[in-house]
Amino acid sequence: QVQLVESGGGLVQTGGSLRLSCTASRSVGGNFAMAWFRQAPGNEREVVAAIWWFDSSTYYKENLKGRFTISRDVAKNTMYLEMNSLKAEATAVYSCAGRTGNIMTLARQYEYWGRGTQVTVSS
Repeated sequence: QVQLVESGGGLVQTGGSLRLSCTASRSVGGNFAMAWFRQAPGNEREVVAAIWWFDSSTYYKENLKGRFTISRDVAKNTMYLEMNSLKAEATAVYSCAGRTGNIMTLARQYEYWGRGTQVTVSS
């Protein structure tokens, strides 16, 4: 079992930046993927970005690569999401997810979840 805890959410103005963190309760080893999902009211949950723990290979949702950067610190059991040039449509609850194995892009494919952190982008 792995417990995941997100932090770093908050209120930011359009065009601003925010960094989210997700810390795991233990070392997850190499064959593990972690991802950020987001869900706005009335919308389906969607993947934002994901990272494979072993070699730091990444996946980004279309139109986010270049503005959002996912990374991890193995020693700290922590994944980060740096969000720049934020737009109003980024407003959502951002959740951290993890799974044993490769990067996947569907929420149902992840077995571990944090409780989420709210990100609000003001216009």
